[in-house]
Amino acid sequence: MTAGLDTPDRRGRTGLDRQGRDLTGNPRVRIVDVKVLSCDWYVLRRTTFDYRHSDGHWSREQRETHDRGDGATILLYDPDRRTVLLTRQFRLPAYVNGHPDGMLIETTAGLLDGDSPEEAIRREAAEETGHTVGAAEHVFDVYMSPGSVTERLHFFAAPYTPATATSSGGGIAAEGEDIATVELPFTEALAMIRAGEIADAKTIMLLQWAALDGPFGS
Repeated sequence: MTAGLDTPDRRGRTGLDRQGRDLTGNPRVRIVDVKVLSCDWYVLRRTTFDYRHSDGHWSREQRETHDRGDGATILLYDPDRRTVLLTRQFRLPAYVNGHPDGMLIETTAGLLDGDSPEEAIRREAAEETGHTVGAAEHVFDVYMSPGSVTERLHFFAAPYTPATATSSGGGIAAEGEDIATVELPFTEALAMIRAGEIADAKTIMLLQWAALDGPFGS
């Protein structure tokens, strides 16, 4: 009996080795086997499949996929004061891969955890920034690292004002979160991208969207 396969893992999941076995959307791909390598919190799978190349020959391939669930992110902006509300928190993967202190400036984000994307991002905005989000504009959906991570991230934007602050934010302390809010003039946030001070992909994408097609577009 294996946790996550035929008995529940720590998150109550079973059948984790069934994910991806019944895919039929691409006739050039035939799934052969799916093996769960880890299911501590996220799920690491190794999938064996046959792939038909453009010249017609078949090859057997193996790929590992990291499944952390889908997520959502939101850019909070004040069109009158021309500011954006971002967060700052420690990110261990960035720290071990060369970031000087691991403290990243980001747009609010989080996993869906069973909610719809808009429900999830309203929850995350309240938890992280303390602001109650009104009407949220859906911007786009993106696979952030499709070579190895299954996550699809849903992007949103919404206005905020000092009046929308209903709590202190800061994240969920019981989950180890220690999140600070960072309010910046929009032009300064763009300059921080150029200077490398904002190095988070989702944040750069939303700030550039805001400059091109969003609330600060010409």
